[in-house]
Amino acid sequence: MNTVTDNHYTRSLIRLHDTDNVLIAKAQLSLGQPIDIDGATVRLRAQVPAGHKVAAHAIAKGNAIRKYDTIIGFASRDIEAGEHVHSHNIELREYERDPGFGLDVRPVDYVPQEQRASFMGIVRPDGQVGTRNFIGIFSSVNCSATAIKKIAEWFTPERLAAYPNVDGVVAFAQTSGCGMSSPSYHFDVLRRTIAGYVRHPNLAGALIVGLGCERNQVADLVSSQGLKEDGLLRTMVMQEVGGTRQTIEAGIAMVREMLPAANAVQRQKVPASHIKVGLECGGSDGFSGISANPALGAAMDILVRHGGTAILSETPEIHGVENMLTRRAVSPEVGQKLLDRLEWWKEYTRGQNAQFNGVVGHGNQQGGLANIFEKSLGSAMKGGTTPLQGVYEYAEPIDRAGFVFMDSPGYDPVAATGQIASGANLICFTTGRGSMFGSKPAPTIKLASNTAMYERLKEDMDINCGLVIDGEATMQQMGQIIFDEILRAASGAPTKSELLGLGDHEFIPWHLGVVS
Repeated sequence: MNTVTDNHYTRSLIRLHDTDNVLIAKAQLSLGQPIDIDGATVRLRAQVPAGHKVAAHAIAKGNAIRKYDTIIGFASRDIEAGEHVHSHNIELREYERDPGFGLDVRPVDYVPQEQRASFMGIVRPDGQVGTRNFIGIFSSVNCSATAIKKIAEWFTPERLAAYPNVDGVVAFAQTSGCGMSSPSYHFDVLRRTIAGYVRHPNLAGALIVGLGCERNQVADLVSSQGLKEDGLLRTMVMQEVGGTRQTIEAGIAMVREMLPAANAVQRQKVPASHIKVGLECGGSDGFSGISANPALGAAMDILVRHGGTAILSETPEIHGVENMLTRRAVSPEVGQKLLDRLEWWKEYTRGQNAQFNGVVGHGNQQGGLANIFEKSLGSAMKGGTTPLQGVYEYAEPIDRAGFVFMDSPGYDPVAATGQIASGANLICFTTGRGSMFGSKPAPTIKLASNTAMYERLKEDMDINCGLVIDGEATMQQMGQIIFDEILRAASGAPTKSELLGLGDHEFIPWHLGVVS
């Protein structure tokens, strides 16, 4: 797949690949406006918003619509040159795609150890390296959610002023833990997610609070996940402690006991190989797959060359372009595991009006994405070009470096929660419409796909990848800018979402089972 280069641009349109039969509008185009397409002057047959597609030439009904030399659908009727091409004249249907296991695998050109980038990280006793230093409070069940929120609220900035190395005390409340089938896959996923956060390198300590009569019993949660109580992992059951007020008081006391040890950390220079980045995109537009997503992919290629880990997720958002990843799988087994997850999703969503089955969200549609295949085309680019080293289930610990895939929904908070539980110590989030997202304990860097949105939402966006569209930066330059920002944020520099206080309500484990 080609990336955008300067010679693909005209004044008003972008050609992504020589074989494409659609072009992308750089800015809004007017009905009747003359445009140059392949040396011929064509008048637009409709008003075309920025980021949307224009037919480069006549496309007969039933013929493939190609973008980035990839089929994103088929013409549902005859389409004339200069016509707006979108969901009104694109039909989504499945077509055969050769997985080509491993055909595009190329050896990684690793940077020599002595030349690798570094950042200022927090080295934990078990060897993991954190980018932040929080104390986390967890509810085993929704019934203890209020109590843990009250405990966390007590630790105001004023009360934490004596502990400057502690980034905060955070309540990770959740809405499940009871009224669910157990044992079940849903139950296992919930426990695995909580445990992934508890042992996360960005936490100095953790407190787990249960009610007492729930299915997700605290003692069983701890033992089943191989967790061990000590001074920095404490547990409590409300019905045993004496109720809500006494639980809050006891919880505050327990966290206060953790603070001196949590504060006794110092950042130190460590190699960038300790960075694990969760890759997200949301509120996408027609520019996301041209600027922010491939630029993030370029940054991930740099990170992988330095020994780090890039975690692509959101399984519905690779549907239709999964062969782009299976062709980079290091083995047929890895490639097949990805296909198996897609088959699972096909059954999971059968008969439902879900994104996996075609229709993307309102913002995606408004931004120029006609269907899930087109959104997937851009989404997959976040992973860069290096070999696919492994495929993991939701919140499963990631034990391989390099580019990997973790199964998850496309719903951003759920996907990011799984990535963090799997070990991501930083999130990079691309957006074309302007998603207001943040996460704890791993910080989020937000990447804007276009300059107009970046300028409008500067308080929320960290990096303007619209510079690629504007011709002010190449894709590789943009990738280096993102990589440098990753090192800065990993060293403790606050991201925009952190400055705004986001991240307290984005812990959302995947609910996928029966509630009764």
